Amino acid sequence: MIVLLRNFKNIFVVPDLRAKVLFTFAVLAVYRFGVHIPIPGINTTVLAGLSGSGAAGGGLMAYLDLFTGGALRHFAVFALGMVPYINASIMMQVLSVAVPQLEALSKEGNYGRYLINQYTRYLAFGLSLVQGFGLAMYIENFPNLALTPGWSFRLATMFTLSVGSLFVMWLGEQINAQGIGNGSSMIIFAGIVANLPAAAIKIIHDVQLGQNDPLLILVFLAIVLATVACVVFLEKGERRIAVHYARKVVGNRAYGGQTSYIPLKLNSASVIPVIFAGSIMSMLLFVVNWGAMRKFAVFEFLGELLAWTAPLNWMLTALLIIFFAYFYTMIIFNPVELAENIRKQGGFIPGLRPGKKTAEFFDYIIMRVCLPGAIYLAGLAILPRIISIAGTFPVMFEGTSMLIVVGVALDASAQIESFLIERRYEGFLSTGRLKNRLGR
Repeated sequence: MIVLLRNFKNIFVVPDLRAKVLFTFAVLAVYRFGVHIPIPGINTTVLAGLSGSGAAGGGLMAYLDLFTGGALRHFAVFALGMVPYINASIMMQVLSVAVPQLEALSKEGNYGRYLINQYTRYLAFGLSLVQGFGLAMYIENFPNLALTPGWSFRLATMFTLSVGSLFVMWLGEQINAQGIGNGSSMIIFAGIVANLPAAAIKIIHDVQLGQNDPLLILVFLAIVLATVACVVFLEKGERRIAVHYARKVVGNRAYGGQTSYIPLKLNSASVIPVIFAGSIMSMLLFVVNWGAMRKFAVFEFLGELLAWTAPLNWMLTALLIIFFAYFYTMIIFNPVELAENIRKQGGFIPGLRPGKKTAEFFDYIIMRVCLPGAIYLAGLAILPRIISIAGTFPVMFEGTSMLIVVGVALDASAQIESFLIERRYEGFLSTGRLKNRLGR
């Protein structure tokens, strides 16, 4: 415990790291402040009553509220959170592969990435307008919640939510530039973690009042701990490919003649497939629910088939997660380019010719390593829903939210660890792999 406290103290010893961590906390504090500011035109008295009984409702709305840290439940100015930006990123990722002009632009270095990021922002603004209008229509379904329902309220709400979403997107970019971790992931992480204290208090309160069986609480905690252990174990899983480098003599010095490894993670796409699949399912269900509220028979039928607890919803979610796991992995790993880079550096994989054969080998390995990772992500998203049907737990439990929390925490701690080791301070794990590898 003393070693752990000393290692945390080291974070604030390095001026650059201290500034990054404090800046990240400050940005997240601004985000959390906006979560509690309701949209103009909302009857706060009615909202207070709804919040106590769950204004976000159940199923999909409760799931989305989990990622906004309660902003959706409070119908706050940040109610859309990062959802429009995530949806826009999905579309731009797909278009960058399907449209030759965008594909060429993505290969033009920093300038090309800058233009694609600009297009993503414009698309996110358009999506935020559409989703903001949908949420305004949803708010009007609650009696007396909107003070002046009608087009004036819908337009004002639509633009308020759009500006709030763009501001959240900007906050994420500031974390990317001056903070720790990925900005979008950190904001989603903050939204999920913000719900944990209230959930813990609710569990304790219900047990004290006798409203929940203590044995059920123990089962729930065991499931949570098992999920965390599973996530940590599988997130660290990787397949190492040995690469040998030929020895070269330049002048009086010898270079190469060593062996290194290319690590292929079991889940190289991290939480991206889960976020992508959840965003597409949320868009689909918003459209279906809108049609069902208009009493269209087809949408009412689809609403029953795609209900949050329906097997078809689970199947579609699992298939989308598996698809995006493969899709995103193939975007970040280009076997031909990877093989060419190894060849240019004088490296080779034992038993394989450099070039085409090496690229085919990487393609073969990536496809097979990705499969268990994709199944693991799909199971993590679906199994908690099935378990929740078997027993009613005191708080909503989602494997995907646990994956995001653990994944973002591991990523942030790895960045802090490397920052400390670079400046010759001990990291979080004083006997961990990093220290042993550096001979500390």
